[in-house]
Amino acid sequence: MSIPERETRGLRRGVFITGGTGYIGHVLITKLLARGHDVRALVRPGSERKLPPGCTPLLGDALDSCTFAGQVQPADTLVHLVGVSHPSPAKAVAFREIDGVSGKEAFAASVAAEVNHVVYMSVAHPAGMMRAYIEVRRECESLLRQTGLNATILRPWYVLGPGHRWPVLLKPLYVMLELLPSTRPAIGARHPRRNHPHSCLERGESANRREDSCGP
Repeated sequence: MSIPERETRGLRRGVFITGGTGYIGHVLITKLLARGHDVRALVRPGSERKLPPGCTPLLGDALDSCTFAGQVQPADTLVHLVGVSHPSPAKAVAFREIDGVSGKEAFAASVAAEVNHVVYMSVAHPAGMMRAYIEVRRECESLLRQTGLNATILRPWYVLGPGHRWPVLLKPLYVMLELLPSTRPAIGARHPRRNHPHSCLERGESANRREDSCGP
């Protein structure tokens, strides 16, 4: 266990998560509960059982903050993970209607609840063909900054997990690129655990920051 982890693991946090039944959300909730945090997640009616045991379900619509803003407290941290699954250029409209709207509503709820920290899962900007997806995420990042809230913006290139292990094949390439001065700042893979959502949440950033989570 790293020194930062030892220093922060004992801090119990109240966490409100949107997108908790998704691929990343389910894993994150499980990890947060195992580390002793109080976790509540926004779900649509009928999806309560999709959450890991121990997570408190809160009913509402991620596209309408009026349905959940009053339920965010007493959480001190809000993690926003809602987004279109399996992004592709063909889903440009969905990006704006789901990713864009849910981001706006989550940040509005965060302001209303006066949370101490917002963690937003954005995306890296590697591919021009995903322009619509990247544009919406950039707009959400801008909206979050405008709120003045203490926030951490994560920009992963990809997410590893069951059925998503193929990027591991790229690890040798990242190691090589990290050795080159011209690409080292963009790779930043020496401490990948620090870019995990639970690590950012536990550190409770004292200032707005963006983390490009590029490492495998």
